[in-house]
Amino acid sequence: MSVIDITIEKQVSEWLTPIFDQNTQQQVQKLIQDTPEELKESFYKDLEFGTGGMRGIMGVGTNRINKYTLGKSTQGLSNYLLQQFPNEQPKAVIAYDCRHNSDTLAKIVADVFSANGIEVFLFSSLRPTPELSFAVKELGCHCGIVLTASHNPPEYNGYKVYWQDGGQLVMPQDKEIITEINNLQYTDIKFDANESLIKLIDSEIDDVFIERSVKKGSFAATQEAKNNTTIVFTSLHGTSIKSVPETLQKAGYNNVHIVKEQAEPNGDFPTVKSPNPEEPEALTMALELAKKVDADIVIGTDPDCDRLGIAVRNNKNQLELLNGNQTMVVMTWFLLDHYKKLGYKGNEFIASTIVSTPMMRSLANAYGVTYKEVLTGFKWIAKLIKDYPNEHFIGGGEESFGFMVGDFVRDKDAVTSTLLACEIVAYTKANNSSFFQKLIELYTEHSFYKESLVSLVKKGIEGAAEIKQVMIDLRNNPPKSIANEKVVLIEDYDTGIAYNTQDHTKTTIDVPSSNVLIFYTEEGSKIAARPSGTEPKIKFYISVQQILPTIDDFEHTQTILDEKILAIKKDLQLT
Repeated sequence: MSVIDITIEKQVSEWLTPIFDQNTQQQVQKLIQDTPEELKESFYKDLEFGTGGMRGIMGVGTNRINKYTLGKSTQGLSNYLLQQFPNEQPKAVIAYDCRHNSDTLAKIVADVFSANGIEVFLFSSLRPTPELSFAVKELGCHCGIVLTASHNPPEYNGYKVYWQDGGQLVMPQDKEIITEINNLQYTDIKFDANESLIKLIDSEIDDVFIERSVKKGSFAATQEAKNNTTIVFTSLHGTSIKSVPETLQKAGYNNVHIVKEQAEPNGDFPTVKSPNPEEPEALTMALELAKKVDADIVIGTDPDCDRLGIAVRNNKNQLELLNGNQTMVVMTWFLLDHYKKLGYKGNEFIASTIVSTPMMRSLANAYGVTYKEVLTGFKWIAKLIKDYPNEHFIGGGEESFGFMVGDFVRDKDAVTSTLLACEIVAYTKANNSSFFQKLIELYTEHSFYKESLVSLVKKGIEGAAEIKQVMIDLRNNPPKSIANEKVVLIEDYDTGIAYNTQDHTKTTIDVPSSNVLIFYTEEGSKIAARPSGTEPKIKFYISVQQILPTIDDFEHTQTILDEKILAIKKDLQLT
């Protein structure tokens, strides 16, 4: 019998004891009788915290999201809070999204906190993730929890933990809390709520959050420009319907068309294959509505409203979907230009991640501000604000359609970012330009950077082993060239070493360890490989670049870059 089989047998036996409620025991028995492979997947390991917290399929078992796995995590977090703040009354705030069981699971988390003497603020109904981040600081809480699986399929749910600054959990707290959780038994979980410690919250936080979003997301657009801007918005059945329309309305945007078929929160996401604004298909209905109303911009947000996808009018007046890097670049330019006009204080910085477009660094250099680059995951961008309290964070984002405007929210924020995107469209249109035109102009100034993402889904035990082997092979036998471009630098974020293949020198990468490999070629291409921290995927991030002499050369240069990306994919067998 293998180690995995012995582990599964031990775990299953425990879940059939009276420690677990009768319904749970019955579900485990059903797996044993009907679906032994699913039983194996459900118990072969414990769910772990990744770049976005703990996320997984709902169901019984140690590798599933359920009352007991969340209860154990919350008990460990409770113990840690009581240890860290012995002379204070610890407080936590909890939000949840539209997914099945999110409200029930949120109440279970609240029960466990309260049973441990921790005061709880629980949102009365679903709320966007950025509002949870905001509420942590606004309410003076020691931590926050949001129940969400972001853009994952309907069978998933998740648990993201935020700390006192409103940012997601990072080191050293994350490791210390995980250790606390791992030292617990399921019998240690306190499920009996102290209802007197649980307080429902509602509009008192909504109003302040929306007011602050309007203030932080409003810039140079006049009311006349706003009146001349037509917006199509879809919440993709998620939580953004609670905040985005009202934010736009309060900011003066009255010509907003909402995709009604997708406005009702629904954990089945019935009108889309995936509620992921990264996927073009997700915005199909919004684009159809945009054609009818002659919209200037289309915006869609993911279920927990921390990421946004947009489409804008291109130079042929056709609606074109932008990727996360393109949106981020234009948003960052707009913020930098705004602050430059106000007058820099000399301590400003922008930030992005190691797998995002190199163009962010070029923008920072052009505007004379500091550029900081961190690991994948927005928690690392938020951590910069805490680590550099004497510096001013203007804004920043990552390729996966997340952006943060200023620091009043400490996570990617599709509410304020949606308003910012509309401001840019309104402002540029009023000045005989456009969001898309500005993007091309930036390419002529900083070089034309084009990015592409390949995500390979590898589910289950075998998939996890396959992903692990891909990374081992890339480390042990790194490519000497990619698509006939010589590899000149290899960054291994697991070992923290950057290796120059030309002079054979090694330098240290000063970031926390992470399972990421990045290859740079002599022609400026950049290819990163990284297993996802929240999904059963391995991701390849491709970035290529070329000088764009004039705006008129855009189409031709784009074709060249697209061909280069295709050649890289073929060489790495990603097609």
